Amino acid sequence: MGKLYCHSSGVGVGVGGDTLLQPPTPTKDPQAVSWANVRGLEDQQVRRLTKIQQRGVLWKHPEGNSAPAATRSIVFRLSHDGEVEADGNCLFNASAKAMRCNLDARELRRRTVKRFLEDLASLTVAEREAVDSEIKHMYSPDLESGWGVHDIQERKLLARKVDRDNLDSAIADLVNLGIPRELAAESIYRERCISVDDGSSWAKYMATSGSKDDEFHIIAMQYSEWGLLSLDENRDGHAAAFGDDLAILSLATEFKREVFVVQAHGLDAMVEEENCVFFLPHRPRGPICEPPIFLFMKGTGWCGAGADHYEPLIAHPSSTFSEEKVALVL
Repeated sequence: MGKLYCHSSGVGVGVGGDTLLQPPTPTKDPQAVSWANVRGLEDQQVRRLTKIQQRGVLWKHPEGNSAPAATRSIVFRLSHDGEVEADGNCLFNASAKAMRCNLDARELRRRTVKRFLEDLASLTVAEREAVDSEIKHMYSPDLESGWGVHDIQERKLLARKVDRDNLDSAIADLVNLGIPRELAAESIYRERCISVDDGSSWAKYMATSGSKDDEFHIIAMQYSEWGLLSLDENRDGHAAAFGDDLAILSLATEFKREVFVVQAHGLDAMVEEENCVFFLPHRPRGPICEPPIFLFMKGTGWCGAGADHYEPLIAHPSSTFSEEKVALVL
């Protein structure tokens, strides 16, 4: 992997990807941002997150007794570290802030995609088929089923920038035959663009950051049970691929750190306050050589691909919290 250019407070930087985890040095807790000041949270979310912040969380190294003694368990105080733009690059911007990283979002995205492709090449046929199936389910769902779960389903396609003029010309030809513009565009895009339905197309999709240097534009088609609902042609090319679970897994593997997505649900989730905050672990493929990364995600009732928004959390190792009294054990 080479040298890691990210570091945590008091954490040794891994070189060559093989350095053992160095224990963070517990220091006096910083002044934490109050969860009451974080926008968009309901009262039950604020109360639960505040309790977790006040009591800390206990992280236990997955290798247990095989890990260095000083790093088998660490208590972290979790604090919100501000908002990041909701422009599709939020996973990578939030991760950079959470890791105190001097790599920008585009470089983190590039390394995440590179790691995904390297790991994909090492999978068995069955494992690769499972990955392809997961991608197809997220980005090219079967429009003949699934309506008992979702009212709206979304498909993602990739249009090469250099093909835009030819695509527009083909759409215009259909319009001249009397076909409505939106249906003509749907037909041409589905026929000539790349569906995001396997590992190779996912890598092209996830590499798209909404910048002028992108090779592709992302096309999004939303469907109801009765047909096409809306079509986003992304003609300005500003749409970026939102990070998903596969991206988080590859990010975790690249930096040899667990990634915990801290998901806070509101009243629409119909869960009790004590259970409205979830810590969703993403363990790297391979050894863990750094403390975990924590990302915050507000729960949402919309389940379409690319709906999740991530914000950074600062995990501060604390010597003032008791392991016996922490809010959660991870």
